[in-house]
Amino acid sequence: MKTGERVMKLKTRVFELCNGKYRNVAELAHTTGVSYDLIYRVRRGERGIHGRFIIGATKAFPGYKLDDLFYVSEESQDAPELK
Repeated sequence: MKTGERVMKLKTRVFELCNGKYRNVAELAHTTGVSYDLIYRVRRGERGIHGRFIIGATKAFPGYKLDDLFYVSEESQDAPELK
């Protein structure tokens, strides 16, 4: 990948929406059927969003459309530093 190249990345609004609906991330994880660890890592940006997370989010927020829960963000991808 070239320095400065733009990358499309799937992002979520689930964590903003869970405020007021779920007491904490553990309760959200239980409702989605997804492990707490996976929810936590997606929230921190350490793990990408995949099918299991998407299905769980639709269970936790049944009144929302996918467009309400997820969006695509364009980000620049910097080349890794050489050491």
